[in-house]
Amino acid sequence: MTQSALVLFSGGQDSTVCLAWALSRFDHVETIGFDYGQSHVVELECRENVRKALCDAFPDWAKKLGEDHVLSLPTLAQVSETALTRDVAIEMGDNGLPTTFVPGRNLLFFNYAAALGYRRGITSLVGGMCETDYSGYPDCRDDTLSALETALSLGMDRPFTIERPLMWIDKAQTWALAEELGGPELTEVIIEHSHTCYRGTRDQRHPWGYGCNDCPACDLRKKGYTTWQASRAK
Repeated sequence: MTQSALVLFSGGQDSTVCLAWALSRFDHVETIGFDYGQSHVVELECRENVRKALCDAFPDWAKKLGEDHVLSLPTLAQVSETALTRDVAIEMGDNGLPTTFVPGRNLLFFNYAAALGYRRGITSLVGGMCETDYSGYPDCRDDTLSALETALSLGMDRPFTIERPLMWIDKAQTWALAEELGGPELTEVIIEHSHTCYRGTRDQRHPWGYGCNDCPACDLRKKGYTTWQASRAK
């Protein structure tokens, strides 16, 4: 039986590494993205560029890479008052979470991914959530995803699994994993084509990629890259 996976693919660094991880392990891999009114909507354009770059650089992966799906979830922006869906400053909120936290986002993403996977016969869902160095989002925690995995399996009467290959590694280790999976060709795809910046900035290229070099997402990506490079120089 062909082993298939559906990757939650935003076009960012983490989801690009997860896509490479899935392509190295599964026979057939599809991707799913979401247009939820995010201010950094440029990531949706980057998704296509990343997929094409991966196919160009890795012909064996290209044979495994299947259909891409983009779902529109405009209601999420309507019920969210966040820095990713409104003109709100990126800062720490009174609830102890950054204003970039979109309540329920990953929960909805996995529910829709599972519904799509059900129709397409795919029960392995792959996400780039991590609680080692992240912004504190509760829907990125391992216990949240374990509970969701159980709920999806019960609710659809199929044994869904939520694969989270980055859960216990930091950003430096994520860069290292990319190199392990695809060498300098994969890290170059991430630097040149993926998008992580919350502000959607792509007019300045840094050693670690494009971004504003100021938002929390850029800061994590930059620090991880710097630490990874230092470890490789030893």
